[in-house]
Amino acid sequence: MAKTTKTEKPPKPELATPTDLQTNSALSVADALNGILADSFALYLKTKNFHWHVSGPHFRDYHLMLDDQATQILGTTDAIAERVRKTGNTTLRSIGDIARHQRIRDNDAEFVSPRDMLAELREDNLALVASLREAKDIVDEAKDNATSGILDDWTDLAEERAWFLFEASRNAA
Repeated sequence: MAKTTKTEKPPKPELATPTDLQTNSALSVADALNGILADSFALYLKTKNFHWHVSGPHFRDYHLMLDDQATQILGTTDAIAERVRKTGNTTLRSIGDIARHQRIRDNDAEFVSPRDMLAELREDNLALVASLREAKDIVDEAKDNATSGILDDWTDLAEERAWFLFEASRNAA
């Protein structure tokens, strides 16, 4: 299906989950969350890519850290998608849908140095933090308290990942 935008009609009655949010507010929340969901999937796959392809003297430490971070990122995706559905909207349906919504860029390079991997993932996590903060403003304006509280948790997790990546990169090989 096509990307959901603020100008589209609400979902078909079969998928119309009841919500007390105003239609325009619910669509704004869904758009913000779908962007975060797409970025989360893109960041998950990039983190796993780097996990699979990291090399060098710190291999074990980086390999394990990236696996832990990928697991954490993937762990948020279901909750993000379910928040979209709870607002009476629909969420992403395919890899193509993710690609249309994602802002975090893929990395298809054959080789990336460990230092560059950590730096790129740090910047991507910080970009996700910025998107989460933007979404926080949107959901607070919509009076979507449940999403607002969860966004705080997701922001904290992304900030922690960025911090770990920063600290690990100080002596990256």
